[in-house]
Amino acid sequence: MTAGRWITSSWRRPVAAAVAGALPVLAFPEPGWWWIAPVALVPWLLLVRRAPTGRRAALDGWCGGFGLMLAAHHWLLPSLHVFTPVPAVLLGALWAPWGVLARRLLAGTPSARRAAAAPAALPSAWLMIELVRSWQGLGGPWAMLGASQWQTAPALKLASVGGVWLLSFLLVCVNTAVTLLVAVRTARVPAVAALAAVVLGTVSAWAWAPRPAPGDTARVALVQPGVVSGADAPERRFALQERLTRSLTGRGVNLVVWGESSVGADLGARPDLTRRLAELSRGTGAPLLVNVDARRSDRPGIYKSAVLVGPDGPTGDRYDKMRLVPFGEYVPLRSLLGWATSVGRAADEDRRRGSDPVVMDAAPGLTLGPLVCFESAFPDMSRHLAAEGAGLLVVQSATSTFQESWAPEQHASLAALRAAETGVPVAHATLTGVSAVYDGSGHQVGPRLGTSDRGVSVHTLPLAGPGATLYTTWGAWPLPCAAAVLLVLAAGRVMSRRR
Repeated sequence: MTAGRWITSSWRRPVAAAVAGALPVLAFPEPGWWWIAPVALVPWLLLVRRAPTGRRAALDGWCGGFGLMLAAHHWLLPSLHVFTPVPAVLLGALWAPWGVLARRLLAGTPSARRAAAAPAALPSAWLMIELVRSWQGLGGPWAMLGASQWQTAPALKLASVGGVWLLSFLLVCVNTAVTLLVAVRTARVPAVAALAAVVLGTVSAWAWAPRPAPGDTARVALVQPGVVSGADAPERRFALQERLTRSLTGRGVNLVVWGESSVGADLGARPDLTRRLAELSRGTGAPLLVNVDARRSDRPGIYKSAVLVGPDGPTGDRYDKMRLVPFGEYVPLRSLLGWATSVGRAADEDRRRGSDPVVMDAAPGLTLGPLVCFESAFPDMSRHLAAEGAGLLVVQSATSTFQESWAPEQHASLAALRAAETGVPVAHATLTGVSAVYDGSGHQVGPRLGTSDRGVSVHTLPLAGPGATLYTTWGAWPLPCAAAVLLVLAAGRVMSRRR
């Protein structure tokens, strides 16, 4: 039996599509095979183009999307158990129209017009899918294809021009062109032209894309207490972070950052904790940015809040987390999906949301834009803080639930991308790793603290100075461009039918 006939079997084809759809996840940490991203979609596209009908192509797209979403979020299995495949099935349906479009443009021996349209239309449709699934209610923009290139200098430069959206567009464009080269001998000219356009765009961005001028430097310390478990974990974790922070005395730091949920009680209800934090600030000579995960004493509900504490106590700067983790911090449609709490570690009580982003004045010349954990996955949030004048973005995170999975490395990699997009350095501080700092170009500054580390790391980095990246100024401009491409394609098809 040939490979083609084996795949066309009624039950084997969906499995093959799911496996092909999952391949791009290998480009992300921890495998970190970033170099496969330009060809990772080729097996999926080759399968779809051979679909006998549009309905089968839609199913191939759906199954591939399911494989992609399940592989990208497989680390949720210990928490959500059997519920994990459900959102993967629902989100995978977004790729069904993409499968139909891929077959329409690539099937058989496409005309010159179809072959020329494919490298623009398929990436445009992919961006629309990433836009829809980036909505927080559908899980947020975790594992966007462009984010796999966080450690390559040319990609980081391109991110400063069009954000992660531009990276995703170009990767799908390259995959489409490679598919044409492999499968359609007559389409080599448009395929090579598409690849040449990508290379030219990358070289142009490298040569001419503006970067913010570096500003003053600051010494930022990250405190990582490591895994602390047990019923008294909040108190023991606080004491451990307190001891680690005291080791920073006399080291000339300008800011000390603790991770997400580093303080387990509201400071308004625990003056003893407030006093101890103020003493640490006086001892180190720097303000502390801590994260309070507790029921508020001044309003109902539980909040996750970044709180700035100075030598006299809380400064009044507070940011309440706005975008919560589905199921981890709230259950969408709890009246219908509340049963998820019985099969996994979904939130028993919904956290409350903040209403506005906050830029904090931590010290003369040091302005902070805080983000809490999952929020670093949203490119619009860091862009807004950069536009509001933040000289340093600070992400406070905790991924101890997924300590042995790919999640900590993937999460830390997002900080590099957000830094490259905005030109603003990012400090990614966690309770249990990975903690790291990236400069305004997205390159790592100093050592990182891994998931097996406990301690402090001090980083000297240039803050964001005058100027802004093109992405900060123009925003996610690849999205309207992609929508325009699809509208032109649809209009052309309508006109050809009328003829």
